[in-house]
Parts: sequence; C-alpha cells; structure tokens
Amino acid sequence: MPFPAIARLETPRLVLRPLAAGDLSDLLAVNGDPEVTKYLPYETWRSVQDGEAWRERVEAMVAAGTGQLLVLARKSDAKVLGTLQLFRYDEGSRRAELGYVLGRASWGQGLMKEAIVAACTCAFDELGLRRIEAEVNPLNVASCALLERVGFTLEGTLRERWLGKGGAHDTNLYGWLAKDRRAARGPG
Repeated sequence: MPFPAIARLETPRLVLRPLAAGDLSDLLAVNGDPEVTKYLPYETWRSVQDGEAWRERVEAMVAAGTGQLLVLARKSDAKVLGTLQLFRYDEGSRRAELGYVLGRASWGQGLMKEAIVAACTCAFDELGLRRIEAEVNPLNVASCALLERVGFTLEGTLRERWLGKGGAHDTNLYGWLAKDRRAARGPG
C-alpha cells in the first residue's frame, strides 16, 4: 500500500499542501541560500533547473508511494516559506522519516514547529503511523533543539552517515512514537 496522501493541513499561520508548479520560484529562494542548506545532505540550488530536477525526484517519490512532500505556505499571502516531507515510508513497520527546510527569513518564529506538529499529528492519528524518524547533522543545533521541543527523542549518533559537501557527516537519529505522543497528551 502506498503512503496515504495528505491533501491539506492548516496551522494558525500556515497551510501545508502538496507541491504546485508555481512554488519553485519561492523554493529557489529557500534552497538557493547556502546558510539554509548548510547542514542538509544536498547541494544548494543554483538555478531553476536544480529546482526542476528536485521536483521530478519528489514526483517520483510520490508516484512510488514512499512519501509525500508538503509546502509550507503562509496563510496571510500564500508565500511558500519551506517544505516538509514524510518519506522512506515502511508500511510493514508503520514508520516514515521526516525532513524539512525553512527559509532564513522565517527562522525563529515557531513556524516549523507548527508544521511538524500538524504533520506528525496527522501521520499518527489519521494515517496510522507508529513511528516517525528524523536524521539531523549534530552541528545543526537549532534543528536538534526543535525536534526535542516537539517530542522527538535523541536515540543516538550515526557516525559518517551522510556523504556530501566535501566529506562524511554524522547524523543524530531522532524518533517519535505514537504511544509517547499519546502519553504526553494525557487522557482524552
């Protein structure tokens, strides 16, 4: 069974929705910023062609049923601020991996926290996922702290997990279980 589609999610300030063709110009501004992609396992976008190649990979992932990408659009003006994806879906284990990126102008405002909580709540409560994982470069202190604030648990460090940007990089492995989320919420 393929990854169940998420049509649209809303938070107080964001709409999370599938990628549309017109989103690439906003996403080029996000992924074209070397400070934004500094700790990510892919190269900074340099052109519209980089965005098109990325869009083709996203469409292939969705077509294969292994995940979904959602754009984060600001409610006030529909500007795309970043992306969030649930990918590497494993139906038998009812788990997926979380990845995200947010434009620098939106850092420090709690927007990604809103998006992660909304997407993970949907994944646990509506899609039946049991576990969500995230891998983060340990040098990305802000992202590590964000995952822990949301409810993820640091489960260990994977040494030299990613290759790219001139070398091998460690990643911190985080996990969030549906039962831990329910326990933290309490009864009801």
